[in-house]
Amino acid sequence: MKKKLGVIPAVYPMPVLMVAAYDENGTVNVMNAAWGMICASDKIALFIDEEHKTTQNILTSKAFTVSIADKAHMAEADYFGIASGNMVPDKFARTGYHAAKSEFVNAPVIEEFPVVMECELAEIAKTETIYAIVGRIINVGAEEAVLSENGKIDPAKLNALMFDQFQSGYYVTGEKVGQAWNAGAGLAKNQK
Repeated sequence: MKKKLGVIPAVYPMPVLMVAAYDENGTVNVMNAAWGMICASDKIALFIDEEHKTTQNILTSKAFTVSIADKAHMAEADYFGIASGNMVPDKFARTGYHAAKSEFVNAPVIEEFPVVMECELAEIAKTETIYAIVGRIINVGAEEAVLSENGKIDPAKLNALMFDQFQSGYYVTGEKVGQAWNAGAGLAKNQK
């Protein structure tokens, strides 16, 4: 029998995404966002509040980048979630990190994070119950060190952080335990 826990965000794992955009003066701002996901083969949705400095920057610049945080950069990634750009305007500079302007969109690419999605603002989805920034992915960049022999991103090499909403912990992706669209093939055969 399951214990009743009430209303909690009970999804695990959640990504640790670094969302970056320029403000009206060209200053880099980065925030840590766990509530984001791919919503089409070329789109990502970020469920972040309107009040965030990064949200306001995205609305101004019409572009942003989303990097996947990794174990090697956990402290800085966490700091980007602790410090608010509305309260600490130089929070990016305080980390000593480096940003380069994207070749594809008007947004910063944070050099320290190994994988980045460069996005243009596609849509703001706003209803009574949801606020989402939808970005069209224009390019994905990845460091060679996280690529497998076939040229694709290798989760085992990436060491991507996962956020645990239950205990507020960070974990790292790890062991591959099966192949998608194959692990259940035996059950699918029984449907005929």
